[in-house]
This record gives sequence, structure tokens and C-alpha cells, in this order.
Amino acid sequence: MSSILSIIIPLFSLAGGVFAGKVFFSKANKNFEDEAKRKADDILKNAEVAAENLKKDRMLEAKENFLRLRGEFEEETQAKKGILQENEQILREKERVLAQQQEQQKLADQDLQAQKQSIQSKEDNYRKKLEEVEKKRAEADEMLANQISQLEKIANLSAAEAREQIMEALKSEAESKASSLVKQAIEEAKLTATKEAKKIVIETIQRTAAENAIENCVSVFNIESDDVKGKIIGREGRNIRALEAATGVEFIVDDTPEAIIISGFDPVRREIARLSLHRLVQDGRIHPARIEEVVNKTKKNIDDEIIEIGEKTVIELGIHGLHPELIKMIGRMRFRSSYGQNLLQHSREVAKLCATMAAELGLNAKLAKRAGLLHDIGKVWHEEPELPHALLGMELALKYKEHPEVCNAIGAHHDETEMTSMISPIIQVCDAISGSRPGARREMMESYMKRLRDLEALATSFDGVQKCYAIQAGRELRILVDSENVSDEKASNLSFDISQKIEKEMQYPGQIKVTVIREMRAVNFAK
Repeated sequence: MSSILSIIIPLFSLAGGVFAGKVFFSKANKNFEDEAKRKADDILKNAEVAAENLKKDRMLEAKENFLRLRGEFEEETQAKKGILQENEQILREKERVLAQQQEQQKLADQDLQAQKQSIQSKEDNYRKKLEEVEKKRAEADEMLANQISQLEKIANLSAAEAREQIMEALKSEAESKASSLVKQAIEEAKLTATKEAKKIVIETIQRTAAENAIENCVSVFNIESDDVKGKIIGREGRNIRALEAATGVEFIVDDTPEAIIISGFDPVRREIARLSLHRLVQDGRIHPARIEEVVNKTKKNIDDEIIEIGEKTVIELGIHGLHPELIKMIGRMRFRSSYGQNLLQHSREVAKLCATMAAELGLNAKLAKRAGLLHDIGKVWHEEPELPHALLGMELALKYKEHPEVCNAIGAHHDETEMTSMISPIIQVCDAISGSRPGARREMMESYMKRLRDLEALATSFDGVQKCYAIQAGRELRILVDSENVSDEKASNLSFDISQKIEKEMQYPGQIKVTVIREMRAVNFAK
């Protein structure tokens, strides 16, 4: 019993503890559920408030977006409406213009149709008139043929025979008129003979000018033996003709012992001829092909010598920075003369005078010397100048970038342009000093040279003329023509035409012989 009790009592204690625990946990669970429910209600209420606020924000934002989009849509709609109105206005204007063009085209078509009808009627009228003209022409030809046949029957002459008789009559009439003109010219020459004789005597009295002309137009080539003259002349004179044709000067081979005279107004040509003849005589081979080869080489050497003379001149005068073309022109002055005075010596003298005078006046002596050397540069231009040499020299100086004061001094030294610097009158004064000193210049030489140049220029103005040389002091004009373009008959006519033009346009003493040379040359190479 006690053991049972000992067992039952703990069991009841354990059951009481369990019951008490259940009661405690049930109360705790209820409290927890109430707290959780309260918190859930709070959270739910907060969520509902937040949701309501978010809903209001979204509604406001959506309303603002709606209003903005509606405004943009209205603006875009308004702009499109304006564009549509403009396009509609443009379409209306185009429709109006198109309607006007259609109306104008309709009127133009009507005018064109009327013109076509008028042209057609005129063509018909012209066709009828042309048929009438052709008919009348045929009748006129028939009448002319009948008249010619009747005239031939009456005169017992054919048309060709009548033409020959008329030509003979005209020829005899022209001959009679020509003879009368010749007689008249002879009578006039007799009347003016005294006047011409006085003129010749006066020119002969001017011995100084004549000596100067001889000195400037003739060179003497000395030879060791007169046997060389035969080689220079060649068989039937072919060598000397080739020399004269290649150099443009005249070779006078006469009885003068151990000397050959080279005559020509251009000193460059004379120098080329002298050097070429010297090389040919030294070499011993003298024939036309060799002559042309040597002359061409000599021309090249002369060009090199001209450049060397120009460079030497500018170095001696202390002038720097000149263009190579100007240096070449300065060297070419060595072979030119002005009124009988050597152009290079004159220019060097003027340059030194200008430098001295400018230094005394306190001006730029270097510019003055430069302008003095270049003041006559226009006289050695290789083409026939259309301007005075002072203006041509100024243009050349401008072309080759010379100082403006130098250019003005060159152009103004003969008062052909206005002076704009103090150097210009110095150049003018020094040019006069160099040219007016005793024995410096001869007027006759310059006019003589100009006449020969004009004579050559006149001949080269004709078509077909390749080269032209005035020889024998202007008494003969030797012309080389292109054999392919000028026939023998045309060469004869060319000689006559040139002689007639010389008579009309130039003044000269005595007479001028015009010789036209046409040479056909065939060259081939054996390979």
C-alpha cells in the first residue's frame, strides 16, 4: 500500500504540474495572440494609410502627366494644322500658276500653229518662185548660148580665141603704160639728181660716223695662207653659202692678203661667225654639215660667255641678288651699241656715276648703282619691242622683283613715266653725262642699225619665211624660206612682194637686192 501510494503520489504531483503548465501556457499564448493581433491591426492600418497616400500621389502624378501630354498634343496638333494650312496655300498657288501656264501654253500652241501655217504658205510661194527662177535661168542660158553661137558666126572666132585677143590687148596696154611710167620716173630722177647728189656728198662728209659704222659692222679674220680661202669658199661656193645661211652675216673673200672680212650689223652674229670660222680652219674639215654643227656649238658657247660677262660685271660693281635673266641681259649688252657707244660700257659708267652722285647727296648709293646698271636693259630684250626701251626695261625689272625705286628710275630716265623717287633724276642726269661726253655717241650708227633691223622685221612678217639677214650694209636682203610650204613659183612671188613692200614702207639710199633662197635637203642615216 505504501508502495502504491509512493507511486501514485508522484504521479498526481506530475499531473498537477502538467495541468498548471497547461494553464500557464494557455494564458501566455492568449496574451501573445492578442499582442500579435494588435500589431497586425497596426501594421494593416499603417499599410492602408500608406497605400492611400501612394494612391493619391500616383493619381496626382498621372493627372500631371495627362495634362502635360494633352498640352503637347495640342501644340503638335496646332503646328501640324499650321503646316497643313501652309501646304494647302502652296497647293492653291501652284494650281493657280499651273492654270496660268496651261493657258499660256494653249495660246503658244495656237501661235505656233498659226506660224506653221504661215511658214507653209511662204514655202509654197518660195517654191513656186524658185521654179520660175529656174525656168527663167534655163531660158537665159539658152539665149546666151544662142547669142554666143551667133557672135562666133558673125566674128568667125571661138570664145577661147576672143579671150586670147582680149588678153593680148590688155597686155599691150599694160606694157605701154609701164613704159610711160618708167619714162616719167627717169624724168623725175633727172630733176632730183642734183638734190640727191648733195645729200650723198653731205653724208660722205660725215667721216667720223662712217668710220664708226665700219668699225661696228665689219670684223677681219686673219688666216695664215690664202690657200685656206679656197676651202672656205668650197666647191661652187657651197661652203661659204652654208656659212652665210647659218650665221646671217656676209663673208667677203677678195684679194686682201691673208684676211677675210666678216660683214654684219649684229655684233653677236659677227662674233659667232668669227669663232665658227676659226674652229673650222683649225679643224680643217669644212663642209655644210660640219659648218652647221660648229655654228650651233659656237652659239651655245656665246650664250655661256654672255652669262659669264654678266656675272663678272655685277661682281665687279658689287651688286648682289640680281635675277639670272637680268644677269644674262647685262652680258648681252657687251654685244650691243647705242648711238655707236658700247652699251655695257655705257651702263657700267652710268652705274658708277650714279653711285658717286647718290653718295654725295646722302641717298642710297647701292640702289642708285643698281638702277644705273639696269637703266638700258630694255635695249637687249630678245624680241622686237613694241614699247620704248625705258618702259620695257621697267616692266622687266618689275617682272624680276626689283626694288620699286629702281623700277621707277629705269622707266623715268627718258621722262616716259612720272618720277616718284630721288634716284630717278640721278639716273637721268648720269645717263646724259655718259652719252654727251665728246666721242661717246654717233647718231648715224643708231639710225643705220635701226634701218637694218626694220628691214629684217619686214621680211620675217611674210608667211613661209624662216630666217632673214640684212647683209652688205643693208644693200642686200637674204631670205631663207621653208621648202615644204613655199614652192619655186611662190618664192619668186615672195621676192617681188617683199621688194614692193620695202619700196612703199622704208626709206633707204640706192637699191636693195632681195634674194629668196629655197633649198630642199634630204637627210637619212645608215644604221
